[in-house]
Amino acid sequence: MTAELERALQACASEPIHLSGAIQPHGYLISCRLPDWSIHHVSANVEALTGAAPDAMLRRSLREFITDDVIQTIAETVGFADPGGPAQRAAVANVGPLATLCEVSVHAADGLVHIEIEPQQRGAGDRSPTVVAQAMIARVAQGDQDEGFHQRVAEQVRLLTGYDRVMVYRFRHDDAGEVVAESRDAAMPSYLGLRYPASDIPAQARRLYLHNRIRVIPDARYVPVPILPDRSAGGQPLDLSQLSLRSVSPVHLEYLANMGVAASMSISIVAGGRLWGLIACHHRQVRHVPPGVRAAADLFGLFVSMRVAAREQQACTQMEDAARNVRDALALRLSRSGNGRACLPGELGLLHRAVPADGLALLQAGQWQTTGRTPPAACIPALGDWLAQAAHPGAPITSMRADDWSAGPGATDGIAGVLALPLDPARDEWLLFFRREEVEDVRWAGRPDEPLLVDADGTRVGPRASFATWHETVRGASEPWSDADLRMAVRLQMVLRDHYPGPGERAAEADALRGRRSRMEVQDHRTRLGQVSELLENLAHVSPDETAALAERISRLEEDLRLLVLASGSDRDALTGR
Repeated sequence: MTAELERALQACASEPIHLSGAIQPHGYLISCRLPDWSIHHVSANVEALTGAAPDAMLRRSLREFITDDVIQTIAETVGFADPGGPAQRAAVANVGPLATLCEVSVHAADGLVHIEIEPQQRGAGDRSPTVVAQAMIARVAQGDQDEGFHQRVAEQVRLLTGYDRVMVYRFRHDDAGEVVAESRDAAMPSYLGLRYPASDIPAQARRLYLHNRIRVIPDARYVPVPILPDRSAGGQPLDLSQLSLRSVSPVHLEYLANMGVAASMSISIVAGGRLWGLIACHHRQVRHVPPGVRAAADLFGLFVSMRVAAREQQACTQMEDAARNVRDALALRLSRSGNGRACLPGELGLLHRAVPADGLALLQAGQWQTTGRTPPAACIPALGDWLAQAAHPGAPITSMRADDWSAGPGATDGIAGVLALPLDPARDEWLLFFRREEVEDVRWAGRPDEPLLVDADGTRVGPRASFATWHETVRGASEPWSDADLRMAVRLQMVLRDHYPGPGERAAEADALRGRRSRMEVQDHRTRLGQVSELLENLAHVSPDETAALAERISRLEEDLRLLVLASGSDRDALTGR
C-alpha cells in the first residue's frame, strides 16, 4: 500500500460525516429548544415551506409558523421517545401558508428538538405501514427457516419499494461486506456473491447505520442544503447522527454515481447490538419513497433483525450447552481419576468437543499427543516460541493465521488457526485447539487493494470507478475465534485447573477458581436474558393472543428465578449458621 493510499484511507475513516452541516433537499429542518419552542436552527430552504426567510424564523417561536395541534402532536411524540434515539414519525399535517401536506418526524438530542418535515403527495402510502409489514413478514416466514430466507427478504423489499436492485449485504468478521442475496431487474448487473472491502463502509458510517435504521437518498446528484446556523450557541458543529435528512458524504455520492445508481435506500439489520448487515436498494433514476412505505420497510427491517438475532442466539446457545455438557462430563471423569494430569491424555476425544475446532493437541511432559487434524510435530519449536511471547501469561492465546506461529501454511499441513490454553506454563504444558485454513476463491467488486482513487498530489480522495469482478485466492487463515469460542475455552480452562494443579497450588486457590467459574456462569445467564430482552423490543408484529402467552411464560420464569434466589439464600444461611 502506497503512503498516499494509506493517508487517503485514514482520511476517509476519520471523516466526520455526522457533522455535515447540511441536509438533503427533499425535506426541511427546524430545530427548537423547549419549553418556549424558540427556533435555533433551520435549513436554508425553509422559506419554500413556511413563507418566511431563515433569518426571520431564528429566535422566534415555532408557534408563529406551525399550528398548535401539530406542535401538540410533536410534543407528545418527544415525550414518549428516548433522548438521543432515532427520529419518530409524529404526524401527517398541512404545514405553511400553502397548507402543504407533509410527513413530520421528530427526535430530541443535545437539548434541542429536531423537526424534519417532508412534503408528500396526496394518497401516497395510504396503506397502514403495520399491515403492510405484517403481510411481508407472513410471506417471508413461509418455507424453510433458513434456506432462502435472505432471498425472500430481498424480494419482498423490492416488491414493496420498486427499486431496480435490492441486496442483502452481510458484514464479515473483518468488516468486509458480502452480498448474500439479491433481487434485481434483468438489466441491472448482478452483485450476488461479490465481496466489498471494509473501507467501502468505514467504521463511523457503520455506527450511523445503528442510529438510523433506514436511510434514503432519493436523488444522489442533489445539492446539499446548509443548516443555518451550522453550529450550536457554544460554537460546536451540530451532531446530525439521528437526522433522516442528513446530507451524506460526497465520497459516497460519487461512489453511487460510479455504480450507475441515481437513488438508494438502506435498511439496517442489527443483531446483538452490532450492525450485522444492510438491505441495500439501488435505482437507476431518481426515486422518492413515500414515508408510509419507508415506515413499513423499517418495521420489516426490525423483523429481519429479530430473526437474524434469534438464529445467532439459538446457534450460540446450542453450542455453549453442548460445551457445558462436555465440561461437566470431563470434570466428573477427572475427579474420579484422582490425578488429572495423568488422566488427561485419555480424554482427548472428549476435550476435542469442548471448543469448535478441527483438531486438538496436548503438549505434556515433552509429548505431543493429538486427535483430529493438527499440524505436524515439526511445528512444535516455532509454536513454542510463539507461545513464549504471550502478552498475558496464563490467559488463552489465539491466532487465525499460520504465519503468526509457524513458517507458513506450507509447513502446517493446512492448519492455520490455533487457540492455546496454558495448563502449566512452568512445565511448558499446553492444550491447543486447531482450525484448518479456509482456502477461498473470493470474488471482489473491484480490486480490494485499490479501494480509493487518489490524485497524484494526494489532495483529492475519491471512490474507485470500477466494480468489475476481481478474483483472489486467499490462503493461510482460518475461521476466526469468536467471543463465544473464547468463553468456552476459558470455562474449560477453569475446569482443568480444578483438577490439574500446578506447583504449589492450594485448595483455597482451587475454591477461588470454582467460585469465579460459578460467577461467570451466572453472568452468561444474564447475557442470555439481555439478548432475550433485545428480541422482545422488536416484537411489534405479535398478536394479542401471542402477547398473553408470552407474558405467562415470562411470569413463570420470574417465579422460578425468585424461588432459586430464595433457595440460594437459605443455603448460605445454613452454611453460615444463621
